[in-house]
Amino acid sequence: MRKINLKNVVWKEGKYYVAWNLNTAVSSFGDSKKEALASLQEALELHLENIPSGKINQIVRPSFAPFCLKHA
Repeated sequence: MRKINLKNVVWKEGKYYVAWNLNTAVSSFGDSKKEALASLQEALELHLENIPSGKINQIVRPSFAPFCLKHA
């Protein structure tokens, strides 16, 4: 079995934590960061079940880029 390094982001939204995977755009949530990441892992395992590892986007060194948008 091949290991795949995935990049995830976790943030608090209201009373829940959201975990989002940058490689696949799969997300999940939970009452804590740990729970959100555990839910994300389960979702990713199901999502990637039939996808060859070579088809998964590789994200290397992501960075935050602040952006200000004016909205009417």
